[in-house]
Amino acid sequence: MEKNYKILLAYDGTRYHGWERKNNTDMTIQGKLEAVLERMAGSYVEVIGCGRTDAGVHAKEMVTNAKFETDMSPEEICVYLNHYLPEDIGVLKVSIASERFHSRYNAVGKTYCYTCYIGKTKPVFERKYVYVLDEIPDVKRMRKAATLLVGTHDFASFCANKKKKKSTVRTVDKIEIIVDGDYLKFIFHGDGFLHHMVRILVGTLLEVGWGRRSVESMMEILEAKERAQAGVTAPAQGLCMMSVDY
Repeated sequence: MEKNYKILLAYDGTRYHGWERKNNTDMTIQGKLEAVLERMAGSYVEVIGCGRTDAGVHAKEMVTNAKFETDMSPEEICVYLNHYLPEDIGVLKVSIASERFHSRYNAVGKTYCYTCYIGKTKPVFERKYVYVLDEIPDVKRMRKAATLLVGTHDFASFCANKKKKKSTVRTVDKIEIIVDGDYLKFIFHGDGFLHHMVRILVGTLLEVGWGRRSVESMMEILEAKERAQAGVTAPAQGLCMMSVDY
């Protein structure tokens, strides 16, 4: 009998073309997982992700679900997947979900962390997971600017998809900017995020920290609803999906 399985993943996105399966390549997280599940179940299995991380972005907790038939227990499925998946994709847990559970539609919140490196030496072994800054930004200025971005707003200026037809209104209820030794971390929590939204928010806040934009300009950027008004898109490798709320 077919069941709906909830599959919790962690992955290093460095060498992948993002989460979403592409027609011309299997170098995606979704593609790799579906290929192994098809091998296990004997027929194609569609995996639904809670979101679509971009190329080079990582995840400590990506929630997915898939419906298929198997005699294996959830624990045995977990062992099987970890055996056949590449070493940079790990299954943390497999469980049986309700028939109606949908990892994307049922999600009510997500947490992302963007990490910058502000140390004096090269982060040789962490270079794939941080954005190395040549100049240390003013954290106080960035925190002030961040308070203007918290809340329910139209974040069209912070969306890379110019052709997006659906609503660009989102609620961001937390932006924390933390200095932790050699690391500068931006932690975002909200009900959902647009294409490249977190990375554009980080890039814009960094420009405030470097004095290239005023704190007050955040409101002007939001009101403009034009991508060109916001800052640069921070590199993918610094971003990691941390958790999903249901």
